[in-house]
Amino acid sequence: MKRLIFATNNKHKVEEVRAALNGTVEIATLAEAGLQGEIPETADTLQGNALQKAQWVWERTHTDCFADDTGLEVDALDGAPGVYSARYAGEHCSFDDNIDKLLATLNGKENRRACFRTVMCLIEGGIPKYFEGRVDGQILTERHSNGEGFGYDPVFMPDRFAVSFAEMPLAVKNSISHRGLAVAKLTDYLKNKTL
Repeated sequence: MKRLIFATNNKHKVEEVRAALNGTVEIATLAEAGLQGEIPETADTLQGNALQKAQWVWERTHTDCFADDTGLEVDALDGAPGVYSARYAGEHCSFDDNIDKLLATLNGKENRRACFRTVMCLIEGGIPKYFEGRVDGQILTERHSNGEGFGYDPVFMPDRFAVSFAEMPLAVKNSISHRGLAVAKLTDYLKNKTL
């Protein structure tokens, strides 16, 4: 079975991706691949960050790998926090800090439209390929969660649903989410290569 290193140690991301890939390929996290150190994320686009992270792994292992970068883009904030979503409230902030800042910034704004975008960069034999997923929705005025999800999930409600990402079972979220859609494109590509 093909083995890919996923340039993350985020257990939530790994769970989502492993569930979506459903045994198509073996996924190793950075820790499982014996990689340590801080991966740079200094690009000003999602695609740039995904490439930067995947290249960091490739340069150290020369093993096929992939990385993702995800951004929440809010219409009323001119696309912010975007590429800075993970550190919206500052370096070393928590998911809760980011949500608190987002809700405070949107307080009183009528337009709460937003989208999540994920860009995945797969490096095979040193050559990068990109896969993108997007889901549109709106930012809720407060957290709605039953313990599922992570990041901004408690305040993001996708179109055509009456619950937040954090209230959905993982399988449902994966079927419609930005990361789920990007992984589906990656999976289709990998499956077609192994046929």
